[in-house]
Amino acid sequence: MGGEFDGRVALVTGAGRGIGREIAIGLGGRGARVALVARTRTELDDVAGAIREAGGEAIAVVGDVGDVAQARAVFETVVSGLGMVEILVNDAAVVWPLGPTDALDPGEIHAALAINVAAAVVLSGSVVPGMRDQRWGRIVNVSSGIAASPASMVGMTVYAASKAALEAHTLNLARELDGSGVTVNVYRPGAVDTAMQGWIRAQPPEQIGQELHDRFVAMQTSGTLLTAQDSAARLLKRLADSVETGQVWSAGDPMSDHSAGSTNSAEQVAP
Repeated sequence: MGGEFDGRVALVTGAGRGIGREIAIGLGGRGARVALVARTRTELDDVAGAIREAGGEAIAVVGDVGDVAQARAVFETVVSGLGMVEILVNDAAVVWPLGPTDALDPGEIHAALAINVAAAVVLSGSVVPGMRDQRWGRIVNVSSGIAASPASMVGMTVYAASKAALEAHTLNLARELDGSGVTVNVYRPGAVDTAMQGWIRAQPPEQIGQELHDRFVAMQTSGTLLTAQDSAARLLKRLADSVETGQVWSAGDPMSDHSAGSTNSAEQVAP
């Protein structure tokens, strides 16, 4: 199988479903040898099977990247199985905990930040030395439009904070690696019809807030949600075509780059 990433080793977290699944399948279809990382074996095996049936190469690595020891073990397993990672897509994320700040569980806050932010920092730190040595590498951190408008969704304070932190890390790392041949960019996937959106709609309005609940129901009924496949395709086009770094790519306008703190008007603020 040949393509834009022929023979490149790619690691995708959150690859068991949703956008992560479609990114992984798309990379496999473009010639990459893909390491799939998530917490659920059955989901990973299904994605790996789809890539192999299409003629690609994939391995499934079960792990919780929110745990530092497991994140490092995941990296070692991928290198042992496929070789040095050349493309890293940090897609793994959780949207919980939701609700008023004074009602949030401190343990859940810590766990969410570990998955949404710390995992990306740890894995990026693991892959950078190899990328820098060969003077080529691609790191993409999947964020959300909420990072540009954190006050837009009351009840999602932890998620908003985590995505803002993820984008700050991304742009800082991009500057650190400027001129090295390694690019580091943000992708805001837009409002996508995923299990995460379904989970939010299923939460009791009195627990997460009526306004937040109604907003996600309205997104679904509007018929405007992107499919995970469409959003992933927009990212993969940018990843294949662009050599720029420190950019915030938006699914709302895949041909427009902008810096952190701005957002494309066409993009809905959503996970």
